[in-house]
Amino acid sequence: MQCGSLCLVALRIPKLLVLCDEFMQTPVDILQKFWGYHAFRPLQEEIIQSVLSGRDTLALLPTGGGKSICYQVPALCMDGITLVVSPLIALMKDQVQNLERRGIPSAAIHAGMSRRTVDIIFENACNGAYKLLYLSPERLQTDMALARIQRMNVSLLAVDEAHCVSQWGYDFRPPYLKIADLRSLLPKTPVMALTATATREVMADIQEKLAFTHQQVFRQSFQRDNLSYSVLYEDKKREKLLDILRNVPGSGIVYVRTRGETKEIAHFLKQHRISADFYHAGLTTDERSAKQEAWISGKTRIIVCTNAFGMGIDKPDVRIVVHMYLPDSLEAYFQEAGRGGRDGKKSYATMLYSAADGAALEHYLKTAYPPFEFVKRVYQALGSYSQLAIGAGAGESIDFDFGLFCNNYKLDHAPSHAALKLLEQEGWISVSEAPGMPPKVHVTSSRETMYDYQLRNQQADTVLKTMLRAYPGIQGGLLDISLGVVAKYAKTDMVKVHQVLEAAQASEILVYEPQKESPQLTFIKERVGAENLTIDQKKFKFRKARAEEKVKQAIRYAEDRKCRSQLLLAYFDEPESKPCGICDICTGRNKNEMQDQVFETYAQKIKMVLREEPLPMEEILKAFALKRQDTVAKVLTYLLDESVLAQDSEGKISVRKLS
Repeated sequence: MQCGSLCLVALRIPKLLVLCDEFMQTPVDILQKFWGYHAFRPLQEEIIQSVLSGRDTLALLPTGGGKSICYQVPALCMDGITLVVSPLIALMKDQVQNLERRGIPSAAIHAGMSRRTVDIIFENACNGAYKLLYLSPERLQTDMALARIQRMNVSLLAVDEAHCVSQWGYDFRPPYLKIADLRSLLPKTPVMALTATATREVMADIQEKLAFTHQQVFRQSFQRDNLSYSVLYEDKKREKLLDILRNVPGSGIVYVRTRGETKEIAHFLKQHRISADFYHAGLTTDERSAKQEAWISGKTRIIVCTNAFGMGIDKPDVRIVVHMYLPDSLEAYFQEAGRGGRDGKKSYATMLYSAADGAALEHYLKTAYPPFEFVKRVYQALGSYSQLAIGAGAGESIDFDFGLFCNNYKLDHAPSHAALKLLEQEGWISVSEAPGMPPKVHVTSSRETMYDYQLRNQQADTVLKTMLRAYPGIQGGLLDISLGVVAKYAKTDMVKVHQVLEAAQASEILVYEPQKESPQLTFIKERVGAENLTIDQKKFKFRKARAEEKVKQAIRYAEDRKCRSQLLLAYFDEPESKPCGICDICTGRNKNEMQDQVFETYAQKIKMVLREEPLPMEEILKAFALKRQDTVAKVLTYLLDESVLAQDSEGKISVRKLS
């Protein structure tokens, strides 16, 4: 194993020595060289200069605001390694792949990796093999992590999704509270905290929990001038969804509650000749990648998904984001809706709402905080499922099939999911999404040892030779491989390749990290008997009260008759914002605010203007007196929403023909 680590470092270090001269350039030079951009987005440069000056820094940038650049660029400006704490395995994977493509050596450590693999990556990091190392917060608590981090030359500690550190936030994760413990090991290392959504109380909590030495906050306004928010009161939601997607051209996302609904609604859209597909966390890695790529490239127009979709995906031209149901917090809604219109062009965030949605959320709250006796029952079942002995298991990760778990132990899904969430919040366990990582192999033995092994294992000889030819860099470090490719050229099957690699790992010829498709359950603390399980009741009641308040705020947003943008901005502590002028309230999409006679008069005049040919909205408005144009714009928008008028991909409006 030590040989393997040294081999990797020997290959990596020359590359780093070449890059080091480039790291001495200015942030703008680095941005242009590695990312191809000639200028930073708003606030990015100020945030970067703050951490380069050694100051702890909190950065609030809305979804699509370019948070990753804020720590990746300074990582290349400074000597040493940047540690990035992130809770999302898929996002870590994407970030590392993107950095590697740019020639920036990086790695990630998360749940689901073998101890041997983690050991090798940590050793390489200590020896200067990477500029950025991504870590899940759970991994920070291990003795191995703490020992190795002390040996590293850490230039920056970046904390992504920093709202997870706050119990005032919407996605509190107890392992984040342990991040501050690193500060005693890294007394001279600045901390950068980044998030897309945080209220004033969450901002203060982040800085306190991460032990900021002084306040340094950079906050971009959450206002999105190009994004039109709407709440449409609908009982026949699927029919209305069709109208919306027929009216708004371009790429879109439709958020639903359950995995089953993703498939049903995607099928419904395809039946009506709208290009659509579905996405959820239960799909295989290959399925998720294929669906995501087809949507990003434009082969699929609409992706119907659960909230598992969208994080870290860079698609700037999303024109429409539809929520079929009310999310349980405005933070979640703002982040998901904010995936529309990142290119700055006019886009729409529409929620389809019925009175039953609010009642459903309130019912969900009752199941989200189950009785303690039920939580103990679930914890005891986890012990049986994992087959870990009492007193063991701290830091251990296992494949976790939630459906199978509930079925085996006769547990209802909804309260069981809530019990797992509570156990996470109390710091007993962590359940991560499926890693979606391809198989990895690192040949750690010498050529002589490998040759001798092949002579003694004729059945493995062809597979290993094929793999070495197909992946020449495999002796330099952990490398993604395809079992299918190796099987094809070795003229065998993937099961055989897997068996050969497992046997070679058992003989310490190589490190083999099989593909992980299942979510990972990690025991943060050693397993205890269910009778010794403890829950902080005070914190439990606090979180329940916070959740109730967030649901009330979400319902209030859906049912209030004020500018949607103003409501969202006020929630995020921007109370002085002006009406946006483009949401459903500002444009008067609800016709009953205008006298019926006035509305019908303008509707008929608009149809007369469009009698000869389709026209863009600007040309239609010019046909009316200047003082009438605001009213005309409201009528136009309502007629478009109700599919009386249609708008093509060039923005031209016409009277929809009756089919």
